[in-house]
Amino acid sequence: MLVMSNYAVIQLLGKQHRVSEGDVLVVDRVEQQEKKKFDITDVLLVGEGDKVKIGQPLVKGAKVTLSVQDHGRSDKLRVATYKAKSRYRKVKGHRQPQSTLKVEKIVA
Repeated sequence: MLVMSNYAVIQLLGKQHRVSEGDVLVVDRVEQQEKKKFDITDVLLVGEGDKVKIGQPLVKGAKVTLSVQDHGRSDKLRVATYKAKSRYRKVKGHRQPQSTLKVEKIVA
């Protein structure tokens, strides 16, 4: 028998994430301090076992509590450009700022 835990679909920084309690997310940088908790009220769907609440567009009264574990940067992405027959070459690097978040609690 498959036992389902609580889960939710949240919208964070313009992207949707399916989360459960205890999950760790790596997302684009959020403007919160490390080791601080904050609430997300943009909850699109909440599932509790066999019951599913779908928002239109948001589930009323639902919130997800997240805590910021740390801030960092992603792996380097190399971007190379060149123009043929003119000896022009340029290589740039980019590292996207990221935050690691942990899902503390889901309230339906």
